[in-house]
Amino acid sequence: MAKKTQLDQHLVALTSPGSFAAEQYQGLRLTIERLRRGRTLQVIAVTSPAAGEGKTLTAINLAGALARGADDARVLLIDADLRRPAVAKQLAIDELSQGLTEVVENAQTSLGAVTQKLKPFNLSIVTAGTRKGAVHQVLRSPRLDAVLAEARGRYDFVVLDTPPLLPVFDSALLANAVDGVLMVVAANQTPRKLLGEALNMLDPGKVLGIVFNRDAKPMFGYYDAYYKDYFPEQAVTGA
Repeated sequence: MAKKTQLDQHLVALTSPGSFAAEQYQGLRLTIERLRRGRTLQVIAVTSPAAGEGKTLTAINLAGALARGADDARVLLIDADLRRPAVAKQLAIDELSQGLTEVVENAQTSLGAVTQKLKPFNLSIVTAGTRKGAVHQVLRSPRLDAVLAEARGRYDFVVLDTPPLLPVFDSALLANAVDGVLMVVAANQTPRKLLGEALNMLDPGKVLGIVFNRDAKPMFGYYDAYYKDYFPEQAVTGA
């Protein structure tokens, strides 16, 4: 069970849902809800070209915004960054508990057994767990597909915080198992070439759009024409 503690102020979707910053994530939620009218969009991966661009904060805030949707959606947030997990620390919950690694490596461990409720929010969490073997063995395991299939049956939305794309191939592997991918970039910081290389690693049909993090001016509804060929419908916002 989650510890009762004060959450990081940057987790605005949970701590300050009426704030201007939280409204940007609500805008992203509305865009995702619009996109899912014409396609299956239930399991969403959040990644970035490189480390330190705010993907974990974006994944948590997106999950929080989805959980605060009009229909009180059932939302599961999974820390799938097995090399450098950060969700548990950000949410001040038990980092040493069983998580994704254990449920994938042991068929006797159920998804429910490793799921923590983040009270008082309508949000469930699966941490990365404790890695013992090679990451690629976990991500390539057929059991991972079974776990995500179970999550689809229990939740309206499943958000995965995944590793950056360029340092390792973990996110490229995970992208095959999800319905869509959001790319987080640091506004005015991430080189265009780096973003282009990251997008080239993904199936264009899976890319939902770009989230501009740390931008002084909201960029919801805006996209650079340079990137429009990567994906047909952008969900681009400033967070």
